[in-house]
Amino acid sequence: MSQTFSSFRYRNYRLFFGGQIISQTGSWMQRIAMGWFVLQITHSAFAVGVMAFASFLPFMLFGLFAGTVADRFDARKLTIATQAGQLVTSAALAWIALGGFAEPWMLYVIGFLTGFVLVFDVPSRQQLTYRMVGRESLSNAIALNMTIFNGSRIFGPSIAGPVYALTGPGWCFLINAISFFAVLLGLLAMRTRDFFPLEKFERPKMLQGTREGMAYVFGNRQLMTLTTLTFLLATFCFNFNVTLPVLADKTLDAPVWVYSSLSAVFGAGALVGALFAATRSKTSFRRMLLGALVFTSAELVLAPLHNPWLAGAALFFVGAGFTSWSANSNATMQLAAPDHLRGRIIGIYFYAFNGTAALSGLFVGWLCAKGGTELAFAVAGVVGIGATLWAAVRLAGTPRILAPWSSSSDAKAESSSPTAARPSSSPAPRPGGARPRVASKTTTS
Repeated sequence: MSQTFSSFRYRNYRLFFGGQIISQTGSWMQRIAMGWFVLQITHSAFAVGVMAFASFLPFMLFGLFAGTVADRFDARKLTIATQAGQLVTSAALAWIALGGFAEPWMLYVIGFLTGFVLVFDVPSRQQLTYRMVGRESLSNAIALNMTIFNGSRIFGPSIAGPVYALTGPGWCFLINAISFFAVLLGLLAMRTRDFFPLEKFERPKMLQGTREGMAYVFGNRQLMTLTTLTFLLATFCFNFNVTLPVLADKTLDAPVWVYSSLSAVFGAGALVGALFAATRSKTSFRRMLLGALVFTSAELVLAPLHNPWLAGAALFFVGAGFTSWSANSNATMQLAAPDHLRGRIIGIYFYAFNGTAALSGLFVGWLCAKGGTELAFAVAGVVGIGATLWAAVRLAGTPRILAPWSSSSDAKAESSSPTAARPSSSPAPRPGGARPRVASKTTTS
């Protein structure tokens, strides 16, 4: 149990964790309400795909450069800016929904703007996680971050269903806008002197810095395999913002509370997978590949199901496998990155995850329109299983990844970011007696 929540010994992380619990719950309320709202306005499964296209188009256009931006600026200040941006877009959604004049094109525009903010939010929050807990606790913190995301995936939809049914989508959007104050207050209350320092490096230029990050990933067989697997699974298998509302409304012919319940069941499975990952101190190729296999096989099982109880059971295993795979692959990519490239490696990883989501949303929407969720989940399962087996073969003969490390990386280095706080020569004690110190080499198996 102490290993599962080891990152809680850091005050800054506790503030971050508490704010994210509230904010992510609101975000899931908005995601659930948005998909159903678009379906109600348009009565078109393809329109849900268009919404996904609009929301993820910024990742395709700007995602490769987001990591370079994260390496150029202070992670905490950038995260404050992106969280404030999401507050504004959520408030705009609430305004047009409560005002009763929402049109599909308005939702698409706001979805695009929200996606643009998220492009820079993801690598900045990941970089901030490293600054809060250091190298030794990074794997644990990433897994705990996923418990927030997936725990809120249970509570958010569970709240969104009744709120939507009783009041409509506008209140779901408004609650999400208010929830961002929790994470903003936590970020502002952090002690920057407690951040783990980074090795000293110059701020990268946009194009040159992006090329440097790509060269690092392309030149490493293991990281390239992980990135390719992420690209394939995210493109073909992780399109639940499109498939779940269509599954509930068209395939199961069910009301909105069934849709929110299915999303919550997926979240429950994902929470179990994330908690399991948090109990492990090291990342593992074996657990990553097993999680990917469970994730994709469960989607194939889900394809022909027309019973909501059986569909929910399959979605539980989809969620559990997904987080076991993604937590291990995310942590491995970060631990294998040197300090001066971490933001860019994170950016490339999440570009592989989200960069094609705009086109895949249209593709999956088209699959649902042509053959229902039966066809969409069948394609996801077959492609996902094949991609996982390919990655297993690629990784089988490779040595373990050694995380970049130097004797001065945690204890003696000065912060490199021009806007980051510089620690004193004798770092302040951490809660529980923990201090920034030289970490042992971290490996994956």
